[in-house]
Amino acid sequence: MPVNSASNAPGDWTNYGRTPGGQRYSPLDQITPANVADLTLAWTFHSGATGLPQGNKASELMFEATPLKVRDKLVFCTPHDEVIAVSPETGKSIWRFNPHANLSAAPFLACRGVSYDETPGASGVCAHRVITATLDARMYALDADTGQRCPAFGQNGEIDLTAGMGLVKPGFYYVTSPPSIVHGKAVIGGWVFDNVERGEPSGVVRAFDTRTGELAWAFDMGRTDRTTLPPAGEFYTRGTPNVWAPISNDPALGLVYLPTGNETPDFFGGGRQAVSEKYASSLIAVDADSGKIRWHFQTTHHDIWDYDIPSQPTTVDLSGAQGVAPVLALLVPTKRGELFMLDRRTGAPLTHIEERPVPQGAVPGEHLSATQPFQSDMPTFAPATLHESDMWGATPLDQLYCRIRFKALRYEGAFTPPSVQGSLAYPGSAGVFEWGGVSVDPLRHIVVANNNYMAIINKLTPRDEVSANGKQGSKGGDFGGPQLGTPYAISATPFVSPLAIPCNQPPWGMLSALDLKTRKLLWRHPLGSAYDNGPFGISSHVPLQVGVPNMGGSVVTRSGLIFIAATADRTLRAFDLRTGRELWHAILPFGGIATPSVYEGKDKRQYVVIAAGGHTGLGRFGGDVVMAFALPKSP
Repeated sequence: MPVNSASNAPGDWTNYGRTPGGQRYSPLDQITPANVADLTLAWTFHSGATGLPQGNKASELMFEATPLKVRDKLVFCTPHDEVIAVSPETGKSIWRFNPHANLSAAPFLACRGVSYDETPGASGVCAHRVITATLDARMYALDADTGQRCPAFGQNGEIDLTAGMGLVKPGFYYVTSPPSIVHGKAVIGGWVFDNVERGEPSGVVRAFDTRTGELAWAFDMGRTDRTTLPPAGEFYTRGTPNVWAPISNDPALGLVYLPTGNETPDFFGGGRQAVSEKYASSLIAVDADSGKIRWHFQTTHHDIWDYDIPSQPTTVDLSGAQGVAPVLALLVPTKRGELFMLDRRTGAPLTHIEERPVPQGAVPGEHLSATQPFQSDMPTFAPATLHESDMWGATPLDQLYCRIRFKALRYEGAFTPPSVQGSLAYPGSAGVFEWGGVSVDPLRHIVVANNNYMAIINKLTPRDEVSANGKQGSKGGDFGGPQLGTPYAISATPFVSPLAIPCNQPPWGMLSALDLKTRKLLWRHPLGSAYDNGPFGISSHVPLQVGVPNMGGSVVTRSGLIFIAATADRTLRAFDLRTGRELWHAILPFGGIATPSVYEGKDKRQYVVIAAGGHTGLGRFGGDVVMAFALPKSP
């Protein structure tokens, strides 16, 4: 069976999560718990991608890229979809590719990374390729050495991802996560504009030949019997759950793992398609060569809370007793806070899962699942049920406001359905887990997880009460929308005090380590300080480790270190994997709302690199810098 063509030497980082299975583990051990305090800034690079392009009124702008270290270059993308290659040792620019993407209608400006593929033994033009996709739904193949388009890929290095989709309104279909490379194919999903209307573009996932750009297969949930481009006059099934998060794969098993979202709109499920009810908020395994479904596992039934799977599934092999073959596991982080562990060959749960009753009482036209799946023998990262005594404030007045607001909302614990009254969702749609996922030490069988604990108010408004333009007229921070084609618009706003501070008591961000052998938490600590956070988003300058909202992921190294930024407090940190103790930190010019990567340069130095540009949803954005840290050069 063929495997991925790109090599992954110990000093390289050739996949988004370093491995095709997204482990985010580096086998390098030059930087250790004993010397990590000596890390210093090695170089910085300014991409020049700041602010919104002309004509764009996007609600969020974020520099989320994880740089790849491939051969003798470090390659990453910007929120404007430019691809840049720099020297891994100095940060000096080598080449830059600008697709001149049409960003005027993009509701988000983000690019989490690019992908890499190579033809073994080949030389010449595009023997080594960078594959990237854009916010205006195009995919490009570039020569990794020069940044020039690969002429044999599609039309002069470019393919149109709207082919077969039917009507795609500007800004309704876009790509933010890099394709997953397996068996010479680039497997890619897409993000659809949440909560606007029914019948939005298809959530189809497609695989394209990395050399020619030809369609290898399409996984269309509404037509699983057909894996080709639809015939003339037909289109991929509209409105099906999409796959916006990073995809992973197991090249040896020949399986691709798809984390799915919902059929839009997210917060009202009356009248959804049968295939959506079956495959939404699920992990779906498809054959890497045919696109045919092999198995699926649903994490939330009839999801009306926007609890899609936001993270890249992660593979890990768990050794059993002596002489027993390893267990091939797949970790599936969810917005709910459940970290499901499945047999990645069959989808069978490796933990005990039970269906538990959840709150009922939906709005007219809606229906609910009577139960939801929970694990009983695996630690959950989901928060405890809130009580009035959990309401918190920087002053007595805003705490009082939060208590009054809490009592006015509908809240019956996890899975309280959205209501016209206004319901509290905890966790909210921003998730406990988000797109940063988890990192795994495959030798020690330890999982590192960073989590958010923010509540959301989900309020439905009957259609006849919605303004004439079909919109809620919501303020900033509203994740809702008009939900056209349903009886209700949705407002999904953070549960915060008049000072813009979360109403639930801190910590609002945590970092944890879980031992997969014992299924016990090794430690759990608040992640991030209040220094850069405070009332109305103004920095408090109080370095209290309260645990703050975070977005991005971690990296684990063989030497037993965790590197993570992700927080709203502009800090890159190193922790001891065994104890969770912070061993080093560096202040960044803007938040490192991204996942770092770790690599070795040709100078034999080990580097830790992070994109530090901030995030409009977590405070400030305006940075364009990529920063690399290393130990001082030896005499």
